[in-house]
Amino acid sequence: MRIFLSAGEPSGDLHGSHLARALRQAHPGVDCVGFGGERMEAAGCRLLYPLCRHALMGFVRVFAHLAALARLLRQADAFFEEQRPDAVVLIDFPGFHWWLARRAKAHGIPVFYFVPPQLWAWAGWRVAKMRRLVDHVLATLPFENPWYQARGVMAHYVGHPYFDELQQQQLNAVFVEEEEERPGTVIGLLPGSRNSELKENLSTLLGAARHIHAARPETRFLVACYKADHKRHTEERLRELGLPIEAHVGRTAEIIHLAKATVAVSGSVGLEMLYRGKPSVVLYRVPLLHLWGQYCLRTCPYISLVNLLAGRELFPEFLTHRDESEAVAGRILHWLNDEAAYQIVCAELSALKGRVAEPGACGRAAGFILEVLARQEPRPLAA
Repeated sequence: MRIFLSAGEPSGDLHGSHLARALRQAHPGVDCVGFGGERMEAAGCRLLYPLCRHALMGFVRVFAHLAALARLLRQADAFFEEQRPDAVVLIDFPGFHWWLARRAKAHGIPVFYFVPPQLWAWAGWRVAKMRRLVDHVLATLPFENPWYQARGVMAHYVGHPYFDELQQQQLNAVFVEEEEERPGTVIGLLPGSRNSELKENLSTLLGAARHIHAARPETRFLVACYKADHKRHTEERLRELGLPIEAHVGRTAEIIHLAKATVAVSGSVGLEMLYRGKPSVVLYRVPLLHLWGQYCLRTCPYISLVNLLAGRELFPEFLTHRDESEAVAGRILHWLNDEAAYQIVCAELSALKGRVAEPGACGRAAGFILEVLARQEPRPLAA
């Protein structure tokens, strides 16, 4: 059995690696092949192209790479025709994946969407595309399943694969011990994994740190950088500030563990804050035009996954085009100055974690895919 997996971002590469392992564990004869990154390759997935190295966000970036994406689409189309995989599994990364789904459907290959795009959050009319191009949505959030089913999409809830990774994480004991021996209250700063997120949000994060430290001089700050380039860029900015701030690469889990609270760019890292029970202020700063588009198209009340899961604002949110560093700092200072309020949020996070943070999503997804394929009758080519 051959299954084509496709991921186009670091988070998708992570989830794809766990899914590939789960598929091969459930069915040792499964041949995983497709587009992805280093983690998927290490998990035994044969890469036709390392798409995750070129994660593209936003219209301008995608437009600039149209020729390369067109070549990949032709490569996939030829593979579908010549090798005919038993299924195509798309992992997040909408845009290119819609086109990939079209080519798979044209060859009569079943299409599964794992970690589907958040159609319920904005521009919900795109669900018609999902209904037309995807056979099964593997829903990762509890409310996604009924949302899709009510709109005629075959959906099956498996849970969020990020909790699989979190369950397996091992903190670096030396780093944690060294940091715990140092004085001061740690506040984590998480600027996101994409270059664009760092560019837009770092100044607000550092500005918030300046306000927090002015009010509470015992605080110190750890920045969780995704890669070495991000650390270099961050450290260049730190020289101007003269604050107790350090940047580290590959220490996100440890920084969240050590922090009293965090300021984080909105994303799946919010689920890690939930898992570790750490209150966070959520930030997402975008250009004014993008913000206008958000307000016109967004149909959900929150940008934080934690708030969406809770059904109310546990994490204060700032979706903005302005420097909101003083207001962001004010929310952190509220928790630092009011221990009772801080403990209430921690207790609510613990209760929410007990309801939604169940590991094993990739195993359940693999089992569902293999079960569907086992009962699948041969399908004619689409017209």
